[in-house]
Amino acid sequence: MTDRTEDDATRSAANGWRITPTRAGFIAFMLVLTALFAWLGSWQMARLAEKEQAIALIEERIDSAPMPLPPVGEWVGFDPLTFDYRPVTLTGEFAHDDTVLVFTSVPDARGSFSGPGYWVMTPMHLTAGGTVWVNRGFVPEPALEEFAEGGAGPLGEVTITGIARRDEPGNIFTPGPDIADRVEWIRNIDRLTALLDEAPDAVAPVYVDQSAGAPEALPQGGETRLELPNRHLEYALTWFSLAVLTPIMLLVWWRRGANS
Repeated sequence: MTDRTEDDATRSAANGWRITPTRAGFIAFMLVLTALFAWLGSWQMARLAEKEQAIALIEERIDSAPMPLPPVGEWVGFDPLTFDYRPVTLTGEFAHDDTVLVFTSVPDARGSFSGPGYWVMTPMHLTAGGTVWVNRGFVPEPALEEFAEGGAGPLGEVTITGIARRDEPGNIFTPGPDIADRVEWIRNIDRLTALLDEAPDAVAPVYVDQSAGAPEALPQGGETRLELPNRHLEYALTWFSLAVLTPIMLLVWWRRGANS
């Protein structure tokens, strides 16, 4: 009787350590989760470096004196990052009929208007040659029809100041443009230019956020976002913690199974 009991206990212990297809699948799943959490933590650390670089760039450039863009002959191969967040001046004429509205939402506006609405993106044909997309500012959603074709804007040659920005890249989740109503979803220079009836010979690789105008005036300029949220270190530590905890949980599960 004693020998039989010992044999049963031995078989039970052996069964506890046996790798069944279900157990193997669970182990593989937990190891994949560990790798995924580690990758997400590394990705957040890379985003942290990018965000810190952008914040330093803003602090370095935003208070400098406005300067003109390079001449049109230097736009080929021009790196938009070299002018990102730099105050600039432009002299030329707005093509208001070619305005494209870009849907947005401004929760913390500097001006009087906020909430859902549109950026008024209008090409400016520079006196010195070339075309620059200018974000004339924000208009609330009820003003859509008024600014669908640019609204009341300055005519003839004007000089404006603003902040140069590199454009916004799209991704697989970015909707296509509303061609009929000339509405876009991102301030992307190539996508905006594709909506023009006749493409300019040369388009600047940056767009310009126009400076604020008179109070209560629309479009509401001066809404460049200069304070960038930066919680990437917090997110990275969360993912790395999960990458450590997951194999520990797997080890505890395995030891309990082996001892049962």
